[in-house]
Amino acid sequence: MSRVVTIFAALLLVASVAWAADIEGKVKAWDPVTKMITLEDGTQLSVAADAKMMGGQVKEGSTVKASYDEKDGKKVVTQIEVKN
Repeated sequence: MSRVVTIFAALLLVASVAWAADIEGKVKAWDPVTKMITLEDGTQLSVAADAKMMGGQVKEGSTVKASYDEKDGKKVVTQIEVKN
């Protein structure tokens, strides 16, 4: 029985890691109040309060590379690099 629980726990861990993804694109819009980034392709990214920021500040026209997790149907940024 403990082997089944161990395997199930491992599968859950792999499934949670599978939701992490990376994206790169040009910022079409940035709302600092809601911390929402919209890329030129229409992708919307919500920047978590504890997200790691690297490079310059997010602004329209910047190119960003972000790592995010899917949470409740939203792409929540965990790390973002701004390439001005």
